[in-house]
Amino acid sequence: MIQTFAEIDISQNGNYLKLLSAITKLSKLFSTSTIPYLEYRVMENIFCLSFGAENLSRSDSAFDADYHKLGVGLKTFICETDISTEKIAEFNKLSSQLKDLTGKALALKLAEFRNERIELAKRLYGITDSLYHIIARRKGELVLFETDYDLIDTNHIKLLSGGKTSFLFEDGKNIYSFSPSKSTLYRKFVVPNKIHRLPIEIVENPYDIILSIFEEHKSTILSPAPLQKGKDYVVLPLYGVKKGGKFVFEKSGLNQWNAGGRERNMGEVYIPVPKEIHDKYPDFFPPRDQEFSLQVPTSEVFSAKLCQDASKALMTNPNKALSNWLLRKVLNLAEGELATIEKLEELGFDSVYITKTAPNFYKIDKAGIDEYEVFIA
Repeated sequence: MIQTFAEIDISQNGNYLKLLSAITKLSKLFSTSTIPYLEYRVMENIFCLSFGAENLSRSDSAFDADYHKLGVGLKTFICETDISTEKIAEFNKLSSQLKDLTGKALALKLAEFRNERIELAKRLYGITDSLYHIIARRKGELVLFETDYDLIDTNHIKLLSGGKTSFLFEDGKNIYSFSPSKSTLYRKFVVPNKIHRLPIEIVENPYDIILSIFEEHKSTILSPAPLQKGKDYVVLPLYGVKKGGKFVFEKSGLNQWNAGGRERNMGEVYIPVPKEIHDKYPDFFPPRDQEFSLQVPTSEVFSAKLCQDASKALMTNPNKALSNWLLRKVLNLAEGELATIEKLEELGFDSVYITKTAPNFYKIDKAGIDEYEVFIA
């Protein structure tokens, strides 16, 4: 990327800087500080709206936005100096694999987990390059800049501090720290020489402005209703549950290719559709064996349908289209390698979103850990 996003916005007479300025001038709606306030979800929405980027925040991806196959990590934080240490990943579900590790072994495992999630996002959305776009907030201004979004270089890891309360390491490019109590990985961000300064004068009484806006635009059309659970989308689990916790079926579902009874094709796979989905939302999917279109995040569209008894299996035609996408590309499994709950948790998801965008047209994307339980409850 040759131009910064600030330069792109200026060259196109865009709205990104204007919107950032407008929102942060209203900081006293939320804070009494002299430092501009900018909620990170607002930043994500403004960025995606202004640059026509795809917002990936719902899928809990390593990247927050997809800008023409450039994966963008979006961050905003208070930074009154030129250095700030910020959270970049949480590994709560993997804490059991980290608790007994120390020293370089811990640093390598953290790097493995972090890198796998970045690589997953690249495979899932067809990302070819990546960077961080950052807004550092200071008294009276926003400082915008870009920096690298590199994998952690496992060949050059060097410990800086190996204590239980202060674990730091570097890879020759960046400095990382880890909090065992929070299972959280942090990175030190340094403000570079190339930045864009956006002066911000915080409005003393933003409430009058808000009232005047709504008085002036009483007839403004409200935004569309949010997606409705069960009508516009469902969440499907990639696992089953038995005493002792979650598991991935060894001979069905993602591992249907491993079932006995007849000779199997290595591409045989389906996504389980639990009975409770049909019971609660009987009209979400077409009837059994009726084909519909299923679009994956890279915009490829597969022919799909519900199959088997009780319409319990979401499959594609050909079936290998789903296995090539889900098993090979997303999970990065070799032929003959079993999908496991440990692999899913390592990558940070165990369910998928199915969103209905039109009659017989659906989209699929990954959902986070435990999202099916939240959805079905």
